Amino acid sequence: MRQPVHGGNLVWAAALAGCPPEAIVDFSASISPLGPPKSAIAAIYSQVGNLRHYPNPDYSDLRLALGRFHQLPSEWILPGNGSAELLTLAGRELANLSATTLITPAFGDYYRTLTAYNAKILEFPLSLDGEWGMGNEMEKFLTPCPRHPAPLPLPPCPRHPAPLPLPPSASSGLLLNNPHNPTGRLFSREAILPYLEEYALVVVDEAFMDFVPPDAEQSLIGVVQDYPNLVVLRSLTKFYSLPGLRLGYAIAHPERLSLWQSWRDPWPVNTLAAAAAVAAVQDQEFQELTWKWLTPARNQLFQGLASIPGLQPLEGAANFLLVKSEQSVLQLQKKLLQHHQILIRDCLSFKELGDRFFRVAVRSEADNQRLLTALSSITDEGRPISHK
Repeated sequence: MRQPVHGGNLVWAAALAGCPPEAIVDFSASISPLGPPKSAIAAIYSQVGNLRHYPNPDYSDLRLALGRFHQLPSEWILPGNGSAELLTLAGRELANLSATTLITPAFGDYYRTLTAYNAKILEFPLSLDGEWGMGNEMEKFLTPCPRHPAPLPLPPCPRHPAPLPLPPSASSGLLLNNPHNPTGRLFSREAILPYLEEYALVVVDEAFMDFVPPDAEQSLIGVVQDYPNLVVLRSLTKFYSLPGLRLGYAIAHPERLSLWQSWRDPWPVNTLAAAAAVAAVQDQEFQELTWKWLTPARNQLFQGLASIPGLQPLEGAANFLLVKSEQSVLQLQKKLLQHHQILIRDCLSFKELGDRFFRVAVRSEADNQRLLTALSSITDEGRPISHK
């Protein structure tokens, strides 16, 4: 069975561990351990009788609920079969431009959708050395985030002949995620806004922005009506623990969304997923519970990882942590599966990271401690014995 590109492949993990999939403690998929919300489950049951009917192709109830949630007219919202489907539609449009800029390491699906349409890709790296800062060669162009000093490693204007190899009249696109995956870095809204004036199309993947509390979040949804060239992608599967339903949505100018609608199947979102989404975004109690849970749980996991010799976690704003390892991550992953039934996310799909980084989701206090205990035992095995 092939090594998985994404996290959450429990069938692959169980085959390697020699146990049933349900026995695996999954740290590889960044899904909240608190859900799904009871309100979403109840909504699913309430719609079972409607499975004999096709969904409403306009998804008017879902779009209205999402519009109320974000204080936007419903025509500015397009639900999709996970944000992955909408990313594919964005890739089709980005491929029509002269080039698309990515911050690397970049989520593997960005390469999938861009290469599928033969888009030209320009890469600008985040530095992962020392204090996890940006490369000095880029810093003079950047604006830091006040809460997480993470400037955006991009040139000032894609039409300038340097440092991008584009002709002066070229138009290009920008595709980035915020918080950044896999580092967890949160870019400030102010750091991104200038690029909306410079790029022909800016697609911001905010799949993990829900995990940032309202007083700290840096979403661009509030300015989407001011910028016809801005697309914001959102996921409902991670924060609400509903990855099996495959549900996300795009927020953009209605004319763009109408074009995307014409490119795809008529019923991309099933009836149960639509009902669960309406209930979930209205569940303020679940949202508050998640924000209250995440910060102390993430701190517990970060401090525990930092205390293990040979591991260096990166502080982040999402529900996962990227960790640098002195040991081979593939060997570490294999030992965790075979001896502890724990699955971590290797970073081989991020070509800049390779076999010395792994990513772990933030889970419950008990699960986090189980991971820390297992990692400590494995790293102890790999250290030489000290003779005093």
